[in-house]
Amino acid sequence: MPSERRQRRTQPLGSWLLGPGDEETGRLRVRVQILLTAALVIANVIGMVLVVALVTLVLPGDPVLTDDLLVVNFVVVPAYCLFALVVGATWGTVRALRMLQWSLEDREATRKDRIATLRVPWMLTLVQAVLWASGFGLFTLLYGLHGADLIAKVGFTTFAGGVVVCANTYLLSEFALRPVAARALTSAPMRRARGVGITMRSLLIWLLGAVPVIGLMVVAIFALARKDVTADRLAICILALGGIGLVFGLLLMVLNTRAMMAPIRTVTGALSRVQKGDLDAEVLVFDGTELGMLQSGFNRMVHDVREREQLRDLFGRHVGEDVARAAMSQQIELGGEVREVAVLFVDVVGSTELAATRPPEEVVDVLNRFFGVVVAEVQDHGGFVNKFEGDAALAVFGAPRELDDAAGAALAAARSMSARLTEEVSDVQAGIGVAYGPAVAGNIGAESRFEYTVIGDPVNEGARLCEQAKTVEGMVAASMTAVEAAHEDEASHWRAQDEVTLRGRTEATTIAVPAT
Repeated sequence: MPSERRQRRTQPLGSWLLGPGDEETGRLRVRVQILLTAALVIANVIGMVLVVALVTLVLPGDPVLTDDLLVVNFVVVPAYCLFALVVGATWGTVRALRMLQWSLEDREATRKDRIATLRVPWMLTLVQAVLWASGFGLFTLLYGLHGADLIAKVGFTTFAGGVVVCANTYLLSEFALRPVAARALTSAPMRRARGVGITMRSLLIWLLGAVPVIGLMVVAIFALARKDVTADRLAICILALGGIGLVFGLLLMVLNTRAMMAPIRTVTGALSRVQKGDLDAEVLVFDGTELGMLQSGFNRMVHDVREREQLRDLFGRHVGEDVARAAMSQQIELGGEVREVAVLFVDVVGSTELAATRPPEEVVDVLNRFFGVVVAEVQDHGGFVNKFEGDAALAVFGAPRELDDAAGAALAAARSMSARLTEEVSDVQAGIGVAYGPAVAGNIGAESRFEYTVIGDPVNEGARLCEQAKTVEGMVAASMTAVEAAHEDEASHWRAQDEVTLRGRTEATTIAVPAT
């Protein structure tokens, strides 16, 4: 039960925020635009809060909250931050939507569209990098004019904030763009990763983890150069930078882990469905890294398995399940082996008249119902239909699958088949003949084209008994040899009737018919 609840909670794109995988275009545009804008705003707000905390509360050195910096602190910096926030969100979103125009027009993505879609997170990251690099130059200049000691302090904090913003922008925008990436990647399965890659994602996390370490190194340099950093101040800096590293490291690690686990969860969920027999299971390919290759590879694998199962099913329908299973489990060779088999022939009486007096559609319908009963009874008794010849069929018991009582199975099938045909296919009558004896069973033909069949005297005798059956009451005839070879529980249902020399044979055959 818990696994079923987890499966119900699984989303095709890894999160309920991303909606279903087949959302209509208008709703998809609104969803992506909102998520992208939110991702850019959140990334920048986090970076700005980090910068303010570092420059005012954490790093040692000359203070920035002084009277001569009021204009810079409360006019220039807020104005640029607001400008960068609005421009970054607007510029990035507009450029992203332009690169994703194919999805908004509801058309299939070209190769160029797919590459552009996977590069959108990089483009957004570059936009933020440009804006924060501009802020780095502006703030360093403005604060540096008021004191050279502020250059390193402001420069480092702005750099640290920019790194955090760029990393968050990439991870959050990649998450927001999953629905569009799914459409792009599903239209043409990936052969190699086009996104940033798992290695580069890990390097991003490492870079962000290095920012607090760089901060500690800067504090150490301050302490060595100025000689006025107290132990308390140094301890506060270490604790603050360490805490920032832990918090942001955890946050980014969670984001990165969720980004990596989402495609893996979709594959494992679909794999569970395949294991339960659902070969229509597929996953939406929405990841541009090696994990996206895993998703598309899973889809190709399931497609191949589905095709093989269809071929196996078709093969089994043509040659019989037992023959197909034997052919797929061992090396195919021409030739055969001598087996004790029972052969059952069934043939429609008056098929020429049937074809001449009824429309072709009715003839086909009658024959399909007729053969439906024949196949069902043969399979129910452990045999397989080896051939259909017009309105006749040849069934074999004892090859390729061995039966404890091949003769008894064929005789029981003949009796049951006769009763069902009389009741369910009263449009026609059919003669049924059963013979038993040694025959060669195996693959007959050439290397390029062969079939599994049986060759021997029981086959010929069964065909002649089928002809003879059309002249006896009940229209079922078997050789007494078959009855004597059957177990007693089946042999008791048969009685000897006449000795007849069948056409093409020199010795008389004792014919048995079902006992009334």
